[in-house]
Amino acid sequence: MEITIPPFDLKSIAPIILITIAGIVVLMTDVFFKKLPKETLGYLSFLAVLITGLITFSQTGSPVYSFSNTFVVDNFSIFFNYIFLMSTAIVILMSVNYLHQEGVNFGEYYTLILFATMGMMLMAGAADLITVFLGLEIMSISLYVLAGFKRDRLESNESALKYFLLGAFATCFLLYGMALLYGATGTTNIKEIATFITNNHAFSSPMIIMGASLLIIGFGFKMASVPFHKWVPDVYEGAPTSVTAFMSAGPKAAAFAVFLRVFLISLPGLEQKWSVILWVLAALTMTVGNVVAIAQTNIKRMLAYSSIAHAGYVLMAIVTASSLGTASILFYLLVYVFMNLGAFAVIIILGKRGEENLRIDDYNGLGYKHPIMAIVMSIFMFSLAGIPPFAGFMGKFYIFSAAIKSGYIILAIIGVINSVISVYYYLRVTVVMYMKQPTREFAPLSLSPYIILALVITIWGTIHLGIFPSSIIELAQKSVLLQ
Repeated sequence: MEITIPPFDLKSIAPIILITIAGIVVLMTDVFFKKLPKETLGYLSFLAVLITGLITFSQTGSPVYSFSNTFVVDNFSIFFNYIFLMSTAIVILMSVNYLHQEGVNFGEYYTLILFATMGMMLMAGAADLITVFLGLEIMSISLYVLAGFKRDRLESNESALKYFLLGAFATCFLLYGMALLYGATGTTNIKEIATFITNNHAFSSPMIIMGASLLIIGFGFKMASVPFHKWVPDVYEGAPTSVTAFMSAGPKAAAFAVFLRVFLISLPGLEQKWSVILWVLAALTMTVGNVVAIAQTNIKRMLAYSSIAHAGYVLMAIVTASSLGTASILFYLLVYVFMNLGAFAVIIILGKRGEENLRIDDYNGLGYKHPIMAIVMSIFMFSLAGIPPFAGFMGKFYIFSAAIKSGYIILAIIGVINSVISVYYYLRVTVVMYMKQPTREFAPLSLSPYIILALVITIWGTIHLGIFPSSIIELAQKSVLLQ
């Protein structure tokens, strides 16, 4: 039997190849040049991310399918690649000093960050369910290790173990859903699944409906939507702060990217069925995330439940299944990278080895001791709460507008109410910084040129996208998926 190997289009996966080679080079450099300062590996990783961004920019244009239509380069995947690379670059800048401070300055950290980014990019460009799974597992395995990177800390070990066990359990649902879709349609290609369902009027097929339901469960775990969110607070709290920041931005965006591609392209005919489920999930996710966040005394757990609530806002836009809704998702996820990573950068700056000062009470009087840091943290808290003129307000404005224009008035009202609830726990951080007396001695700030650059980038993004959002929202509209 003659076996034909499909032609390789290496240009289409050039960014993925580069980020993969960079990860291997960083790992081998750490092995063979042991006396080289670990910070150098961070610089190499940051440079690789910048070069990958330039190559990604050169791919803009008409969609290009490659590798037997299992991978696609289009404006949608390119926009998400920018989100992944931006979040990775900022996290690397945040990590250089943090790893040294916490005594976990190991070179494989940067390799795992780069490999996780590669998995995310593979997910965003996946045109086949097998490619989706491949990218998801590359990303997830890297994150499992990163969550337990503080090897001598029990809470970090617990974080990694919980994430691994629950992640493996969720992957089973995802694979079972993919298997059912394959069994019902005879293909794993996303566009071919849509063609089969349309041509055979299989919109009510029990296998397809069950497969789609299991996919929602699998992706719901990665998106941290209720009721698949229980892992988030414990994992976020136990993982190193820089890793928590990373998990809250890029991987979450990757989960939404692949969810949009699978459900808007392969299952559009089932929109009425899955939109009802997502309506309920969006309302529950927003409400549970915001209400439970009020009771948190640990700032990382508060931001974890905040992350759950923000996933609910994005789910609201997915329910609309409109071009405006999809564009608002892309814009919001980019905005979330800036304001959330900025908040984590401040947390890292205010910590010291063995004492990361993660209780909200630890920020009492910060406005008197370190006024600039208090102002910066306030900017990110205001933006996360959706207060103008910051980017978080514009992100929520576009999402709520999409919901209203699509007729989901009640869901939009629930979103607005939840946004008002969130103001309480975000402003609580600002209140303790300016209206309470210090309860501890503040250590010298853990400042370095790299984390200062990360702060500058996140502040600029949070303010600029709040005042001048038009160029990015137009780019997001051009990046909307077309069937």
